[in-house]
Amino acid sequence: MKRTDRIMAILIALQQRPETAQSLADKFEVSKRTILRDVQSLSEMGIPIYSMTGPNGGFRLMEGYQLSPLQFDSKEALTILFALQAMTRIPDTPFNQERWTVIDKIKAILPDETLQQVDPLLNHVEVEIPSRNYTTPYLTSLLEYTTESRWLNILYRSKNHTRWLQIFPRRVYTAHGFWYCEAYSEIHQEDRTFRVDRFGEIEVIQSTSLNPPDLVDDLKRTKNTEPPTRVIVKLNYKGALMTEQDPHIGHLVKNITEDEWEVDYMCPASEWDYSVHFFYSLGLNAEVVEPPKMKQEIFQLASKMCDRYQK
Repeated sequence: MKRTDRIMAILIALQQRPETAQSLADKFEVSKRTILRDVQSLSEMGIPIYSMTGPNGGFRLMEGYQLSPLQFDSKEALTILFALQAMTRIPDTPFNQERWTVIDKIKAILPDETLQQVDPLLNHVEVEIPSRNYTTPYLTSLLEYTTESRWLNILYRSKNHTRWLQIFPRRVYTAHGFWYCEAYSEIHQEDRTFRVDRFGEIEVIQSTSLNPPDLVDDLKRTKNTEPPTRVIVKLNYKGALMTEQDPHIGHLVKNITEDEWEVDYMCPASEWDYSVHFFYSLGLNAEVVEPPKMKQEIFQLASKMCDRYQK
């Protein structure tokens, strides 16, 4: 870290809380002597820093002192505006208005020179998000309840029917242009992923005799002692692109030759059915090499598909 960057970081840190020379030295991986010189430089620049001794001592900023508006270099500005621009492509978020006002505020404080460097780059880089048309009226509430670790009753509209479910939300995330909630489902006795736009109603369960999800997970792991199975799959270019999008094994895709890719991983017993159906869905873009059991199950699925269309 450059000295000028470190001095600014020290000033930002002191605006949050008092710091000792040692704590600052540990954060920035420099010596205490270097920190003392930096603090002296801040004082010479007119920054009102004073020190106190004792257990709660350290360097402090004079009460009421505030930093001037943040100054971003071109890379920092690009990072922030790129992330905000990606958010504007999501159809419905809890931050609909704020995502636009933040962009305007940041651009308002950027020097013209920085904007001239950043704007052309923003026109050539983007996060690809499919265009969707939906609303998520319960997303904001769901985020709050997830943070509070609350059991919920939700009226959920699935492909086959609409019914009330008791869930314990673990996290909320966006992917493929939709908002999802990963939650433990009491009726399914396992973690499931739910589309948030399919929530019809949501209620907090005030008192419950439901088992804590972590306890249920521990019991399931205790019962499931089957070792993982090694899976090797050859992929063509299209198969590699599709597999790279999978959140579980996408990072394991390797380029073997100019026209051939491969994924080699240990498949847990709990993910076996998912893997079988995933590679079946890739059709001729993938070929399972190992294990023979997976090859046989994919063959059986393909045979059922042939029978359906022969009839």
